[in-house]
Parts: sequence; structure tokens; C-alpha cells
Amino acid sequence: MPGSLGYEEHDAQTFVSWGIDYLKYDNCYNGGINPQDRYPKMSDALSKIDRPIFYSMCEWGDQNPAIWAPKIANSWRTTGDIQDSWESITANADQNDKWAAYAGPSGWNDPDMLEVGNGNMTSVEYQSHFSIWALMKAPLLIGCDIRSATPVTLEILSNSEVINVNQDPLGVQGKKVGEQGDLEVWAGPLSNNEVAVILWNRSGSQASITAKWVDIGLPSDAAVKARDLWVHSYLPSTLQSNLTSTVDSHACKMYVLTPSSGY
Repeated sequence: MPGSLGYEEHDAQTFVSWGIDYLKYDNCYNGGINPQDRYPKMSDALSKIDRPIFYSMCEWGDQNPAIWAPKIANSWRTTGDIQDSWESITANADQNDKWAAYAGPSGWNDPDMLEVGNGNMTSVEYQSHFSIWALMKAPLLIGCDIRSATPVTLEILSNSEVINVNQDPLGVQGKKVGEQGDLEVWAGPLSNNEVAVILWNRSGSQASITAKWVDIGLPSDAAVKARDLWVHSYLPSTLQSNLTSTVDSHACKMYVLTPSSGY
């Protein structure tokens, strides 16, 4: 029997001795055992050790793990393996989005690792990729070789304002809230009554995209300050009812909206 199958408790103790913090537990060579029977065994083994290990479950979303994995693992793959392509990251984002309601603190939907810096997409596309993954509260696992990462790659991966959205303590997965063809609005609530918003242009040409307060969970009459997380500055004017911006092809604009008064 390959791997940990049948040796879960032994391997859990070995992971402790190695100082492991993160376990990605795949479903290859599973001997035909149902994932819903197999994965709890490693979960039980990890519960018996004296070291916290993040348990990342990967059965590629085959049996809709968002429904049953929260009581077993800390994260679960909702998709097949990601590729370093625009088609792959958009498809994985859409597939992961379907399960937004099932994620929350200590249990996260995982659309697979980041492809930022692997070279087959543009920096604009990688920025969109990183932004959407952060909004979805996906695990931000670097998938490139950081030894050879370019300054642009490192700038994307180290954007603390975007990472703060991902790590917001409220722990609510952002989701797609509006679309007109390939022009999309994604949003999610943050702590302190703030809202994170992404205007995402998946089309082949520059376009104007509007996020309406009614679609993103704000009162229609709310006065809002908007901070651009990639420009690292606030928009000059207070906004009411909506936010509109021109977005380049395959690019996104990402904002945190702060109401000027509580609601």
C-alpha cells in the first residue's frame, strides 16, 4: 500500500518529529477507498499528536468535499490541478466560487496553489489571480521557484494590503456578485463593516465596470471611502451608491470600501 494508507498514526508521529506544520494529503493510489472513509483516519491521527498541523485535504473536488470536509480538515481542494494559464485560473475561480457558503474560520475552500511567477501569464493576469485568490480566502501557497522570482513577482506576492483581505479575521469568503458577460464584480465582507471589492475584466478589451452598493452588501445611500489595494492610495472623492472604474483586459481593480459612518 503506497504512502500513508494504513499507516496514518505512524506517519502523523513522524510528521511531528520532522517539525511539519502543513500536510497536503493527496488521493493518489487510494486503493479504491472512498475519500469520505479514508480522510477521517488521518484527521483522527492528527488529533492525537501534540503539534498543530494544518490538514490540507486534496481529492480534487470529486465528491464535493466542501459539504463534508469541514469537520475533518482545515482546507479541501474544490478543483482539479491548476495550470499556469488564464483559462485554468478563471475556471478554478468559478468552480471554487460555487462553494463559498461552506468556508469559514478553520475550514477553507482551496482552488489550488498560486501560479504567480511561473511565466506563462502576464503580470496583469498574475495580479488578477492573486487578488481573486485572496478575496476567496484561499490558501495563498506560492507555486513558483522563489529563488528565481522576479521583482515583479515578489511585489505581487508580498502585497500586504491584498494579503490582509485574505487574512481578515471575519473569515468570510468573497464571491462573484455580478457579471455582464466577461465583466465581473466580486465582493466580500470584512471586519469593521468594511467590504472588499474586485472589478475583474475577463474580456479581451478594456472596459468600464461598476459595483453597486446593493450588490455588495452596503446600504444604497452609504458614503464610502475606497482604497485601491494595488495603487496603495485612497480615491480622491467619497463615493455613494456605486464604484465605477475602467479596467484593462484580463486585469482587475481591488478596493477596500470603508463607510464613513456605521450601518
